Amino acid sequence: MKAPATAVTSPSGELQRRALVFVLLMGLVSLLADMVYEGGRSISGPYLALLGASGTVVGLVAGAGELIAYGLRLVFGYLSDRTRRYWAFTIAGYSLTALAVPALALAGSWQVAVLLLTLERMSKALRSPAKDTLLSYATRSIGHGKGFGLHEALDQIGAIAAPLALAAVLAWRGDYRLAFGLLLIPGALTILALLVARARFPQPADLAGATPPLTSRGFRGDFWLYLVAVGLIAAGFADFPLIAFHLERTAVVATAWIPALYALAMAVDAGAALLFGVLFDKIGYGALLLAGLLTLACAPLVFLGGASLVVLGVVLWGIGLGAQESILRAAVATLAPAERRGTAFGLFNTVYGIAWFAGSAALGVLYDLALPALIGLSVGLQALALVVLVVVARRGAAGR
Repeated sequence: MKAPATAVTSPSGELQRRALVFVLLMGLVSLLADMVYEGGRSISGPYLALLGASGTVVGLVAGAGELIAYGLRLVFGYLSDRTRRYWAFTIAGYSLTALAVPALALAGSWQVAVLLLTLERMSKALRSPAKDTLLSYATRSIGHGKGFGLHEALDQIGAIAAPLALAAVLAWRGDYRLAFGLLLIPGALTILALLVARARFPQPADLAGATPPLTSRGFRGDFWLYLVAVGLIAAGFADFPLIAFHLERTAVVATAWIPALYALAMAVDAGAALLFGVLFDKIGYGALLLAGLLTLACAPLVFLGGASLVVLGVVLWGIGLGAQESILRAAVATLAPAERRGTAFGLFNTVYGIAWFAGSAALGVLYDLALPALIGLSVGLQALALVVLVVVARRGAAGR
């Protein structure tokens, strides 16, 4: 079940050190950027309500935002490959995030707030394929799994810290505009850290140990098959808002504990990203299969269990999310030729986002109709994804 080799032949210690520094710098960038946009998203719903938006508007903004964030990555991934200006797309995307979210403090209507939130989702689409391509060069020297796992772990620190900090600000002053305005600080630090990374590593492709040749190779069949598995995983993975809705509706746990469970999941996400990243470099697709097997029990536990089983289910949910956001990306770097990784990451994110949206909608409908059907669909899709991953792993082994 081992993945194709992901490291250059005997990379030097100095090359590995520089690659690790680059991954840490980009991890710091993501940590700070996550403080901006995850902090903003954690309070955007109540803020829109305060500005007069309806529940329908809030729901549509959230759903459309995710479609934009994932769907446009195919376009920007292709353009980044076409122009080879990966740094330009990365810097432009992060800069837009750093400005759009704090600007919500100045929004005088919900329409303006919706526009700014939409720009924030577009900024993620703008930067993600290019950023992942830059990371894939550096992680070739230290291990794709380890590199992407470390990056995701740092990313999640920001996702945990900012919502907690803004909750404290709101508890202290009750001022949403102040809360959004304070996000200008991590936003400015994001741009500063990114410019430092750009100055120190103007050509991250050099961190791969050799300049990747520019060829006209397309994607292999196992890449497309892998995207099928990715879509099945995304479609079958219950979104946390649906889990939170269920917990609130059934009062399995006290309402005040629901945000704490989400914070727990984010902490598990960070640890799982590191652990499964290291495992991926050692056992390849076996790490994906292990993560998938663990998360099969998530839906039954959170939707049918009592309080203690719900906590276990949330922990498994965090493990699944950590694996999805680290080693699923790492596998793309092993399956796609270097000169087309921007497009590959764009395709990956587009498939993932559309499948997530479609799966979330289907699971939401089934929740109202029949809870066992929801659980059956969730478990069934993820089990089918494991079967497809086994096929991908065997095809990869046969190809070697």
